[in-house]
Amino acid sequence: MDNDKLNKLIDTWIAFQKLDESGKNENHPDWWAVFELMDLVQDNPEEGYKVILAILDRDQSTEIMEILSAGALEDLLSEHGEDFIERIEYEAKDNSDFSNLLGGVWQNSMSDELYARVQKVWDRRGWDGN
Repeated sequence: MDNDKLNKLIDTWIAFQKLDESGKNENHPDWWAVFELMDLVQDNPEEGYKVILAILDRDQSTEIMEILSAGALEDLLSEHGEDFIERIEYEAKDNSDFSNLLGGVWQNSMSDELYARVQKVWDRRGWDGN
């Protein structure tokens, strides 16, 4: 994905997530960004992972962290976690924002072993009253 397309996806995805709840639906003209990130995570996880990191780099607000964590990142780990866990562990050790993002991930369909590895590197401060 070229930089222009990546920036447009990130900007649009963030703007959509910051909409009032009544405006968030698949009929909104910016819904494409939500769908595209979901599609990338599912079908092109390498690109999906890059977009997740880029969104996190751009916006660490609570609102975005909650949606990104329990959405795209959790889906990536549930679908492709075995392929990404070493990079996830490495990123979490070097990037405190990413470690905190992992704190909002639920087990979903991850194996117990994979989820335990996620838990070892996450930072739960700020999640669920911690």
